[in-house]
Amino acid sequence: MTTTRCWRLLRLAGDLPGTETGTSYGTPALKVAGKLLMRIKDADTLVLMAPLDEKERLIEMAPAIYYETDHYRGWPALLVRAAEIDDTELRQRLDDAWTARAPAKIRKLRA
Repeated sequence: MTTTRCWRLLRLAGDLPGTETGTSYGTPALKVAGKLLMRIKDADTLVLMAPLDEKERLIEMAPAIYYETDHYRGWPALLVRAAEIDDTELRQRLDDAWTARAPAKIRKLRA
């Protein structure tokens, strides 16, 4: 697991209110109000929380970036190839996850 991946996620999510660092399954994670947004699975892979319909759309849209394994099938989480996703796309995915998971009172803090 690389420190670079952690810093990248922190930099891209830095202005999302209520975003906090933590762990999930023993790996570094970003959360909002205790709810997982994204975690580092390993040196090459991120786990992104996304509604099932969005997950399917992303995998179809960019299979070089997004994918799933049998373990994640049916769950609102998809795998992201960290080296394949650029900062603009990753920031959008973090923003979408934050919007879907942040409580209303925290979403109101966003300018």
